[in-house]
Amino acid sequence: MLLVYSRAYGQALDPNLGVLPVESIEASPLESNFVFDGILNEAEWQTAQRISDFTQRELDLGEPITEKTEVAILIDDEFMYIGVWCYDREPEKIIAKEMRRDFSFNLEDNFMVIIDTYLDRRNGFQFVINPNGARADLQTFNNGGSSNQFWNGVWDVRTQITKEGWFAEIRIPFYTLKYRPGEEEQIWGINFERNIRRNRQQARWKGWQRNYDISDVSQAGLLKGLKDLRDKRFIEVKPYALGGGENINGDTEGVGNVGGDINALLGPTYRLNLTFNTDFAQVEADRQQINLTRFPLFFPELREFFLEGEDFFDFGLGGNRIIPFYSRRIGLSESRETVPIIAGARILGKEEKTTLGAMSIQTAEAEGDPSTNFSTLSWRQDVGKQSVIGAMTTNKITNGRWHTTTGANGRYSTANFLGKSNLDVGGAFIQTYNTDDGYASDANAYRAFISLPNDFLRVFASTQRAPASFDPEVGLMRRRNFQESFGQVFFQPRPKNNFKWIRQFYFSPVALTYVQFEDTRDLQSFSYRIRPLGFETRSGEGFYFDVERVAEGLREDFEIFPGIVIPKGEYWWNRYTFFFETFEARAFSFNTQGNFGEFFGGSSFSAQGTLLWRATKNFNINANYEKNIVDLPQGSFDTDLFGSRIEYAFHPQAFGSLLGQWNSAQQELNVNFRLQLIPKIGTDFFLIYNQIVDTQSGQFDNQRSTLLAKLIWRFVL
Repeated sequence: MLLVYSRAYGQALDPNLGVLPVESIEASPLESNFVFDGILNEAEWQTAQRISDFTQRELDLGEPITEKTEVAILIDDEFMYIGVWCYDREPEKIIAKEMRRDFSFNLEDNFMVIIDTYLDRRNGFQFVINPNGARADLQTFNNGGSSNQFWNGVWDVRTQITKEGWFAEIRIPFYTLKYRPGEEEQIWGINFERNIRRNRQQARWKGWQRNYDISDVSQAGLLKGLKDLRDKRFIEVKPYALGGGENINGDTEGVGNVGGDINALLGPTYRLNLTFNTDFAQVEADRQQINLTRFPLFFPELREFFLEGEDFFDFGLGGNRIIPFYSRRIGLSESRETVPIIAGARILGKEEKTTLGAMSIQTAEAEGDPSTNFSTLSWRQDVGKQSVIGAMTTNKITNGRWHTTTGANGRYSTANFLGKSNLDVGGAFIQTYNTDDGYASDANAYRAFISLPNDFLRVFASTQRAPASFDPEVGLMRRRNFQESFGQVFFQPRPKNNFKWIRQFYFSPVALTYVQFEDTRDLQSFSYRIRPLGFETRSGEGFYFDVERVAEGLREDFEIFPGIVIPKGEYWWNRYTFFFETFEARAFSFNTQGNFGEFFGGSSFSAQGTLLWRATKNFNINANYEKNIVDLPQGSFDTDLFGSRIEYAFHPQAFGSLLGQWNSAQQELNVNFRLQLIPKIGTDFFLIYNQIVDTQSGQFDNQRSTLLAKLIWRFVL
């Protein structure tokens, strides 16, 4: 079960006015000719209701925002228009150095909108803009317990910066949102947030208390005036064409492909996605990692098709030990090579309190593996104000062989524990089965947790188990045959009198992980960590120092590095970790982390650092370096990992990146270049170049290079 910060809802009295603030905003009808240009001079903007009671969450809780901020909403038959007035008495100090799609909005002056179309006080569509007109969007679920940052809705924005501040018009088509049809007037949840980075000021319309994030739609206000919204049905067709060439060890051949997606809105609540000859050429390369453990690495999903429905297909196990459904098993081999997808279908939606998701994907035969069908079905039911129960099954069918992973989960949440604290309790149970071995009563896993996620005190405890017989074939097991107990406590005071330069302290007297082999109860892993000091300054710097006692129980010899084998046995040692970072919104920022101490009977030192240069709104660059030095009785070795990413943007609809990576363990240099152009919202052109260079001989030997152009265009029937 995901750790969820859920809340009850309600709004306190405004401490500065002593009266109940406005709880709703009314959308006004748009009837005249409207020019979508970021200049809010239409007559309707002048007569529409404007809300302006923004209250600081940071840095001065409960104080009014220092820079006047106003919002109004207009609607017509097709669109919602949100007008934003971000006045600023020092516009020359506005921080806005990005223009690309899905920009790093935590580093920029920005304005956020979150919309809860079902008014279920749980889930929302979040839209973020900056003064340059950069856009980012995401879906949030379970009051911020999880989110899909890779969701890309069809919407647009126009902005302008003047001597009075910055201003914006946001245009959102109603078909981008899902909502309940058939009501004379819709009432949705809505909230707004403004961030002024130079003074780290964060202000919100509703839910500005520190226990809540903008994703806590339980705290949102109301949007009214949405009358006679049509039950709009449409079919969106997005074909693609791809062409280019590939060179492998000196042999060059042409590359070409066509395919596409069909998206049908089955009423406002359910969406059908069909995909044919699916292609992910535009996806950025995985970030390289160096593994000094005996457990497999986790690589996050980067493919948009799978990310869009990610929350629907979450078994609720949380953490990263047991991942029953790991979408990278579909269309990617164990070596992370592409496996062609012939076709797939997916239905996602919510009706009243019931959320349903279904997906079926057929992959082609590749690398000796036969054609395989992957199908999954999920159901989730809202219970009470914030709680939920659910069930899910994932199935893999290959040459008549059937494997299934099926489970149920639930979560109880309240914001009234002991008066006004947040409490979450949940768990999940999962069983695997395949037709080769038949039913095994012990082929199951479970996890249960309890959490108190509050600003001053955060407590989390969990227990989970997965025996050797539990094997989710469409999942990822980072540990097998284990039983784990975990507990952590954080105290996070905010000084009021002394240490006024500190925004918040972070102290942890205990973070305990105890893992046993499930079959014998012998030690598998142990960690006891304390944080005697951690803090974040009001200016944005951060620091922490951890002390940790570690143990590992090896049942068999472990090759940690080519030619260096650690014998089986039980090993105990002490480790120390420090971390420091500067405020990322500055033109130059960096962070560094070090870890040192004993290690499997020897010693090791690990350090990594990242430098970020936000040069202009058109150009940003970061560089990172990781070094490991390991000295063991069986031998010594060291590793290096270099990486650099350049991001460039010529316009909010023309941007790209250049990523280079090299690590000494693989002796491989990877280069990934991406250019994305958006001729119109919904249509994309990509130019992609990938290169893999072998450096083992001391020379730069090209193994593979690929140059591709891909066009995805969109039209609606």
